[in-house]
Amino acid sequence: MLVEKPIALTLADADRVLRAADQAGVAVHVGYSRRYKERYLIAKEQIVQGRLGRIVGGAARVFNLRSQATAILERNPHATPVVDALTYYVDLMNWLMDSDQRGSRVKEVFARGQKGVLKDSGFDTDDISFAILTYADGAVVNLGIAYSLPDEYPARGHAARVEVLGTSGVMILDDDHTDQILCSEKGVPHVYLPDRPVNLVFLQSGTPGDWALGDFWGPVANETRAWLDHLAVGKPCVLATAREARATLEVTLAIEHSAASGRPVILPLAE
Repeated sequence: MLVEKPIALTLADADRVLRAADQAGVAVHVGYSRRYKERYLIAKEQIVQGRLGRIVGGAARVFNLRSQATAILERNPHATPVVDALTYYVDLMNWLMDSDQRGSRVKEVFARGQKGVLKDSGFDTDDISFAILTYADGAVVNLGIAYSLPDEYPARGHAARVEVLGTSGVMILDDDHTDQILCSEKGVPHVYLPDRPVNLVFLQSGTPGDWALGDFWGPVANETRAWLDHLAVGKPCVLATAREARATLEVTLAIEHSAASGRPVILPLAE
């Protein structure tokens, strides 16, 4: 079974999914589509080949529009920018660092947030959040999200930057797409807000991908094809497992708890 991310909005609900899957003998995977963006797949290959040595740290940040944030929050006020969007990069960093396999999950979270236009729009949630994650083996990762940029900002989903630091090398992955700009008086549809065409866009910044000459290209297309290959011929896939997704949810909730309390949060979280 393939389900949308996050696996749930509470740990109790996530645990119910895990128990039901175990009882039914069903493998559940969660659609963290960043794993199927080509630049991150290629980055994972460098790590698998040992070219970075032991991973000791990293960073990721993502920018998006306030209108997309409010559209998500109107659908569900608990789907905050951290839980609904930064979750992609918690999962991505855990996957790149192979945290589950090496038994070095996040053990401490320290976060700060800042409220602004989202609160002014009626949602008591942070516009901007930054967090430091410390893993059991000492690796440190900095994550940040700003889901309050003006609606004229050219990103159509995720404008991101990811860095991975190892004992033998470093990878810097510019995923802002500032090298692909389209300006059109006719307007370009927004992938998440189809009733709000924009005039200036970073091409390929749409989260799922793009249509091109009748075919769909991008992370969700790659993910879908990999899932169908997995079902049809048993080809291995890198989709997050339910337990990996549960661990990612726990980190995003810890980020929110830490930002709200002003104190570090030790994992695992209490139920």
